[in-house]
Amino acid sequence: MKKFTVFTLSLLLPASVVASNNHGYGIHYIHGEGDVRGVKLAYEYHANEYHADELLPEDWRNLSVYFESNINFWRFGDSGDYDQNLALAMSPVFRYPIATYHNKPLKVEFRIGVALLEDTQFAGKNVSTHYQFEDRVGLVYELGQANVAFRYINYSNAGFKSPNPSLDFLSLSYSSRF
Repeated sequence: MKKFTVFTLSLLLPASVVASNNHGYGIHYIHGEGDVRGVKLAYEYHANEYHADELLPEDWRNLSVYFESNINFWRFGDSGDYDQNLALAMSPVFRYPIATYHNKPLKVEFRIGVALLEDTQFAGKNVSTHYQFEDRVGLVYELGQANVAFRYINYSNAGFKSPNPSLDFLSLSYSSRF
């Protein structure tokens, strides 16, 4: 009976975690310098919509934070001769409302995270290190449980090793909770 109870609880626990609505996903189309194109798939964890009410001045109390992990697939060049790369990244993401449009919030978003690139040679650039910082800033239009966003993303090793040409991308994305 104990084994059956433990087994049943182990099946129900993941369902209750997903039902908590703290989890989400994001799908991003990425376009970089030259002919760089890609897709970013993200997992989002919204920890009870944490708001830093007690830690920040009153003007910043609408700041929200969530955590994101993502995998990026990049491609440079035409189908006959192309270069590809893979990147993994994670970080906290901060959002702050700046306006409303049709009674829905428009927010500015910023993030500084860590990333791991599969290849340091990509799109004709030598970025020197596999470890990079993924910085981004963007505008997010929230649609209830979903949102659309336009972002600028920069990968750089912050000058820890030369050369450090960085990789720049624009992103159009859709994300939602599940």
